[in-house]
Amino acid sequence: MGKLLCDSATNSITEKLPQPLVTWRDPSTTIVDSVPSTSWDEVPGLEDQQRRNLSKLYDNGILWTHPQDRSVSPVVLQLIHGGNVNSDGNCLFSALEKLTHCGGARDLRSRAVKKFEQDLGLAENVQKQRVESVIKNLYSPDLDSGWGVHIVQEIKLLAKKSDRQIIDDAILYYANRGIIREIAAETIYKECCIAVDDGPSWAKYMSISGSPDHDEYDIITLQYTKDGLLTINENRDGRAAAFGDDIAIECLANEFKREIYVVQAHGSDADNCIFFLPHRPRGEITGLPLFLFMKGTGWCSAGADHYEPLIAHSSSVLSPEKVAFVL
Repeated sequence: MGKLLCDSATNSITEKLPQPLVTWRDPSTTIVDSVPSTSWDEVPGLEDQQRRNLSKLYDNGILWTHPQDRSVSPVVLQLIHGGNVNSDGNCLFSALEKLTHCGGARDLRSRAVKKFEQDLGLAENVQKQRVESVIKNLYSPDLDSGWGVHIVQEIKLLAKKSDRQIIDDAILYYANRGIIREIAAETIYKECCIAVDDGPSWAKYMSISGSPDHDEYDIITLQYTKDGLLTINENRDGRAAAFGDDIAIECLANEFKREIYVVQAHGSDADNCIFFLPHRPRGEITGLPLFLFMKGTGWCSAGADHYEPLIAHSSSVLSPEKVAFVL
């Protein structure tokens, strides 16, 4: 993670990557003008200093250098907000669909999951274990640790839609015998549902778009504090979608053979900093990066889980020496 701006500061991040030969698409052939743009003054929920800092992404531009092929000339990119997308849990895929025109958010979900399954199937055991450890920490965390960062931790479970009535009947059976309903529900959900703690369960989870008609599973969320169970979101209407995570972004970076940067803007709670969080494909890079915008609230982005598209225009007018950021 690189902190690239605190007010007027500019830093450079470089990273050594493998050097495969790539088929490069010239920036002048990259079409982004079909995506309607929005002035930062029109984007809600931003402080004045955030707007000024974000405006520099367009006014001064950012400098991007191909991380694999140094024969490709550096490119100055101007970034501008690409408009809102629905806050329905599909925002990552909706935002990328607006930038890539790849057939819809649900299709991008499917492509991310398919790419994940393909890559995991080819991975060495050590790499598989590393990926599945990340999944477990995200969705089935150890409730005996981790409280120094978050005051609330969540466990995600998957209930098969066709089993919901059986699960409800089991919960009611124990509740009618004097067991507190939340305790009965916690026990039954853990016994009858799939924990999201490995590759296959992540694929099932990330396939969920919040569609009662298309999804095979419903997401059940158990929330805990240090004192124990806080609440259960039983998702009765089946409309909860799996929020796109860093694993999904990396899968789509591999799918598109392009870097995907999450641009996270913080306000006065965090010194008005902007971060560029890179997700690089493991193989060749054949085009300019894609950019997503996330408003940060505090250092953990609490309450900021919403992606919006950022449009990147290549510029031959802006000076590479005077850009706001160097990636």
